Amino acid sequence: MDYYILFGIIAVIVGLGGFVPYYRDILKGNTKPHAFSWLIWGLVQIIAFFAQISKGGGAGAWLVGVGGLACLSIFVFALFRGEKEIVLLDKVSLVLALIGIVLWAITSNPLNAVILAVIVDALGFVPTYRKAYKKPKEETLITYFLSGLGFAISISALQAISLTTVLYPISVVITNSGFIAMVMLRRNVQDKKVH
Repeated sequence: MDYYILFGIIAVIVGLGGFVPYYRDILKGNTKPHAFSWLIWGLVQIIAFFAQISKGGGAGAWLVGVGGLACLSIFVFALFRGEKEIVLLDKVSLVLALIGIVLWAITSNPLNAVILAVIVDALGFVPTYRKAYKKPKEETLITYFLSGLGFAISISALQAISLTTVLYPISVVITNSGFIAMVMLRRNVQDKKVH
């Protein structure tokens, strides 16, 4: 089996494997996703997927495309079982992210598209960061860990290495790691307040 295909398959299995506990926790009512974040992440990953494919990303882009569809499915769950408190900051983040998507649509440069995708993806984290800061136990951290790990593995599956193909996966690893650290810290602070 081709090295790139093998790592592409492993990245998809690891990355998508993280969604299983997330779906479970949504159905149990333990996790309450923020719909705005998951909509943005889904759209951004679809955009990044096409940018990576256009620059020869090959099997390394698979997780981005499949992950985008998985994020959009979480968005649908979030509409019914997600965070209901929507504040101005969340709305501003959504509007800015949508503006970024429109800018991507009018650019013909794949690198510019990926840079915009990274910015929009970060904006998409704002509602989830805000919610998780207040309610850190309403997130399933294994999902973010496995997503980040899957994206790290997907870099090994990229058949063409360039800033266009690696920038988005690297940004996901960084943002997911930062999110995990923040949530763990907030859980620790809240647990100390209880005792």
